[in-house]
Amino acid sequence: MLPKGVTGRTMIDGSAAAPASVLTAPLSLWGGLDPITGRITDVHHPQHGDAIGGTIVVMTSGRGSSSASSVLAEAIRLGTAPTAFVLTEPDEILVLGAVVGHELYGVTTPVLVVEPSLHAMIRNGHPVKIAPGGTISGG
Repeated sequence: MLPKGVTGRTMIDGSAAAPASVLTAPLSLWGGLDPITGRITDVHHPQHGDAIGGTIVVMTSGRGSSSASSVLAEAIRLGTAPTAFVLTEPDEILVLGAVVGHELYGVTTPVLVVEPSLHAMIRNGHPVKIAPGGTISGG
């Protein structure tokens, strides 16, 4: 459980509340996420087949291709995207996809960077809330 009043660095500000999908490895959305179903399609990913749409994805960082931003934007358009991302390292590709999703479809997908020690406190399936300004609670 996260301590109260924890604030991360906001890369995309906003609010979200959903169960956490804690990924044990970074995920490239390009070739790794089906934007139609919101499921992980990378057969080499430890959570292959998991549905991450509608969850707060918790992973150290994204992985790979700059085309991942277009996959995130498409998932936002289809309503199958994660509601937010909590990372330990900044990821400009996820940020770009979230910006495009907001500009084109009016949906804000917060992207937050937290310290590894706080990141490790978030448990898979537990409710997480992100408030404007980067305050995160639950876990």
